[in-house]
Amino acid sequence: MKISNDLYNRTECIRCVLTINDDPTIEFDEHGVCNYCNNFDNIMDNQVAPYGERMQNLKAKLSEIKRNKKSKYDCILGVSGGVDSTYLAYWAWKNELNPLLVHMDNGWNSELAVKNIDNIINYTNFDLHTHVLDWEEFKQLQIAYLKASVIDIEVLTDHAISAIIHDLAQKYNINYVLTGWNNATELIMPKGWTYDKTDFLNIKDIAKQYGQITSFKTFPKLTFWKKLYYHFILKLERVDVLNYLDYNKEDAKSAIIEQFNWKDYGGKHYESLFTKFYQAYILPTKFGIDKRKAHLSSLICSGQITKTKAKNELAKDLYKREELEEEMEYILKKLRLSNDEFEAIMKKDIKSHKEFDTDQRLWNRYFSLTSSIKRIFK
Repeated sequence: MKISNDLYNRTECIRCVLTINDDPTIEFDEHGVCNYCNNFDNIMDNQVAPYGERMQNLKAKLSEIKRNKKSKYDCILGVSGGVDSTYLAYWAWKNELNPLLVHMDNGWNSELAVKNIDNIINYTNFDLHTHVLDWEEFKQLQIAYLKASVIDIEVLTDHAISAIIHDLAQKYNINYVLTGWNNATELIMPKGWTYDKTDFLNIKDIAKQYGQITSFKTFPKLTFWKKLYYHFILKLERVDVLNYLDYNKEDAKSAIIEQFNWKDYGGKHYESLFTKFYQAYILPTKFGIDKRKAHLSSLICSGQITKTKAKNELAKDLYKREELEEEMEYILKKLRLSNDEFEAIMKKDIKSHKEFDTDQRLWNRYFSLTSSIKRIFK
């Protein structure tokens, strides 16, 4: 097929809103569609079962979860007060499950997040375990990440909640964790925009080099050895419930607004004040990344919005000037960083997470050892 000069020179996907400025390695096919859209289609067409089959599988999984009587809880799930986790709690309630809800308070909850979670509990009567991180230790870890100039500062929060969920699953003998991760709104993510949330050695090395933190007194840890233990002994099964459904973000919002009087934050993961500041200011200003483009591109590919609507969303300011000034002042004061210190951090050269120690080193040794053992006993 002859490719037009326009396609040779294309800098933006004809289908989604990603460009070569978002990922210099992005590729376009002969129709001008990027590799992220094509990967989305490939997964949805070849790895996701038809709706009827998915419903049968979900029904079977639901029965399996309910049959497990080793614990007072059927399953465990993390709640942040955001759309996906709130809808997941609604789905669990609607399907008569008895989950243990887990929330991690890292010191950055918005009042709206707390209210949304309270509404879930008041309506469903589910048990809630709230783990409050030691603020002084967590603050020092966040400052270390800022000073390290790595892209995924949110690794700390995501790692901690994962560790807490695993620890509680072990404590209460729970075998299933329900997650709100879903293809429809999260499948597309350009290379290098995030990092492995479970890599504790990476956290440890960054904390040591940039925070002089050598011991973690209270921070929840999911170490390499814990991961092996949980995999072979606990056997906690992850169930991505929303991927069984034809998950629609706006329909989900309507359901939880009606049932739980849920309130919108105005942005994905904006239930956390720090996450909002990170995604709406630090990422675009320091790293040149507007994470809305990934989320909107997923919604385009899942048929939930048009490219025109996505462009209109992107035309909106990430922050109103007065709001930015107010929230920046609050966040820097809470972190005990001066404006000059923060500006110096924002101007530092960007570093890759891979420049620090990583669990991959231990995984390489593990797989090498298991391969050798298999060859000996073959």
